[in-house]
Order: sequence, then structure tokens, then C-alpha cells
Amino acid sequence: MSSVGFAEAIDDAIAERMAVDPAILVFGEDVQLLRRNLYARFGAERVRNAPISEAAFLGAAVGAAMAGLRPVVEIMMADFLTVAVDALVNHAAKLADFSGGSWGAPMVVRVACGGGYGDGGQHEQSLWGWLAHIPGMAVVVPSNPVDAAGLMRTALAHDGPVVFLEHKLLADNWLEALGRGGRSGLEFDVPPAGARAAHPLPANRVAFGRASVVRSGGSLTLVSLGVGVHQALEAAEALAEDGISAGVIDLRSVSPLDRGCLVEQVGQTGRVVVVDEDYLRFGLSGEIAACLLEAGLRPRFARVATEGTIPFARHLERSALPNPDRVMRACRQVLSS
Repeated sequence: MSSVGFAEAIDDAIAERMAVDPAILVFGEDVQLLRRNLYARFGAERVRNAPISEAAFLGAAVGAAMAGLRPVVEIMMADFLTVAVDALVNHAAKLADFSGGSWGAPMVVRVACGGGYGDGGQHEQSLWGWLAHIPGMAVVVPSNPVDAAGLMRTALAHDGPVVFLEHKLLADNWLEALGRGGRSGLEFDVPPAGARAAHPLPANRVAFGRASVVRSGGSLTLVSLGVGVHQALEAAEALAEDGISAGVIDLRSVSPLDRGCLVEQVGQTGRVVVVDEDYLRFGLSGEIAACLLEAGLRPRFARVATEGTIPFARHLERSALPNPDRVMRACRQVLSS
């Protein structure tokens, strides 16, 4: 049986829509190389290389979206959004509200994020909590190729800006492009089911704001997204050897957030551990705690997140980012309290 990788699944979903919607175009740094299958099929008019100026081409994407196009803009790493955030935060996200719905910015910002391969705190941030803090933007983070394709189909039909965050450990092409020897030397790697899926993929869309319960359990609930889902599943497998039944929620979407799923699942277990590769302070894990408290729940709560600047040194990076050992310790904490 043939299989498809994480990045390929996203590319295939984009190609499906480009074939029927001439308003969709792709541009960004080196996209004619990185998305060479799209370039070969749709040509230089619809797959355009951009200069190394994120502020310029993200700003151009907002104008293109206002003019009736549906751009897919690639920012190589989430860290580089910081030099282009004005176009996204002050214009694309606010356009519909400021115009009373007369204008929109239907655009997808496709961004690589996440660490675990030794590239330090200027290249490994996730930033989904920071982005989701802004009203008017959808923020999605798939954990496997099937969901990635389904979320991209939804993103391409969405009438506002979508930030589509793609963890680098899920996509072989990023590790190869960064010159780190592919997957060799990683402290934690996703299992094959996370990085690849059977081909052809299902042709369905995955709705924003709809989490997935990927493992059922009655003792505690693990909540995560992206690579953290695979770390949570590894921890759940280890806990099962001790007779502990841990459920795992894959959020898939940060904004909108599936509050109903969180309340339902945590209400059943009364214990929750949030695994969040983004920053601890003022982030997703705190929003989840608030969501549960506002719903009247008082669960035993712990969170495993990135607490400071991500170091370059590999042994320090491992201790800074979430990993299965940290997740296990947090699970033991909530189970013993």
C-alpha cells in the first residue's frame, strides 16, 4: 500500500482546490522548490517565489485577498512572523469587523513551527497561543497527515485569515532542508502513523473548533496538539502498563477551541494534563484551565509547556521543551494529589 507524508498531504489538499478554484495561488520564499509538485502543475503565475521580506509579501497577501484572490502564503518559521505581524494582526484579522462584513481576507498563512531538532529559540517557537489571542484569526495545528489535509481543505474555503501551523518533526522535508540529517539524532520522534498515512487520503474536511478524542480513558485526560499528541499517547501507553487509563484529546484547532469536548472529557475523569509546546505564561494551557473553571469543573490540573527561551544545546533543549518524561511526571502528580 502506498503512503503519503505530512507535508505531501497538505500539498495534495492545496492542489485539489487549485484545480477547481483559479483564485488560489501560493507564494513565499523558495516555494517553487519546496512546493515543486504544485509549481510543476500550476506554473509560475500561481506558485510564486517571494523575496526574503516577510512583511512585504504577507502585506501583499492581504491586498490580494481583498481583491478577490485566496492566497496561501508560506512563512518558513513561526519565529519569522514577528517581522510581518502588522499585516496579519492589524489588518487581516480586523478587516471583517471594521468593514461590517463588507470586506474579508480569505487567506492561509502556512507556517512551520516547533522544536526538538536543535535549532534554538529564534527558529523553534510555536506561538499558537500568541496568535490565537487575536480575534478574527483561525489558528490550527494538525498532528497527522489525514487531519492536516482535512484542515487545509477547510482553511481554503474559510472567508477569513487562517494560520496553519505545521510542526517540523511531522514533515521530513523541513528536517532535510535544515541540514540536520533528517530524523537521525532526534531525542523524540513521532511514530510512523504521525508522519505518514495510507494513500489515497480521505477527501473530507475537518471542521475548525472540533477536537478529536484519539484515546479513551477514565483515570485522567491528556490534552495536546501537534507533536504533543504523540508525546501524550506515548505517556498514556506507559501508564497503561501500571493499570492507569489515560485519555488523549487532540485539539487540532486553537482558535476556535473545542470547549465542549474539553468539558465533557475532563468532567468524566476529574484530572487533566495539558501538553503544550508553546510558552507556559499567558498561553493555551492557562486558557484551558479557565475554560474548565468557567464550566464549573474543579479538576486536578497540571501542564507541561515551554517555560523560557529555547536553548541551542541539545540536552538543555530537551529539558526546556515538553517530552514524554516530563509528561509522565505531570501525570503522576495529578494522580497522586
